[in-house]
Amino acid sequence: MKKIETIIRHFKLEEVKDALTEIGVQGMTVSEVRGFGRQKGHKEQYRGTEYTVDFLPKVKMEVVVGDDDAERVIEVIQQTARTGQIGDGKIFVIDLENMIRIRTGESGESAL
Repeated sequence: MKKIETIIRHFKLEEVKDALTEIGVQGMTVSEVRGFGRQKGHKEQYRGTEYTVDFLPKVKMEVVVGDDDAERVIEVIQQTARTGQIGDGKIFVIDLENMIRIRTGESGESAL
């Protein structure tokens, strides 16, 4: 099993969610996050004073899938979330040793 965490732009969330749902992803967790990467934030002006906004608002999406589905999920996220601009985000792929469904006690891929 793989846990796929992706950091994307806010306005891409619905599009990515719909694309993942179309290929059969049944669940995901979404969080509002703030951070920066290579772009190091941006400059803004407020009442004539310029200041730097270091932490930009993003969305973190977490999906757990079987090993067989991981590459397709990554491909769909890349294609859907890409704008071609700096700040499109990142995808992290983490091997999961086990997962357990609390309600039924099922474990492993049957708990997906």
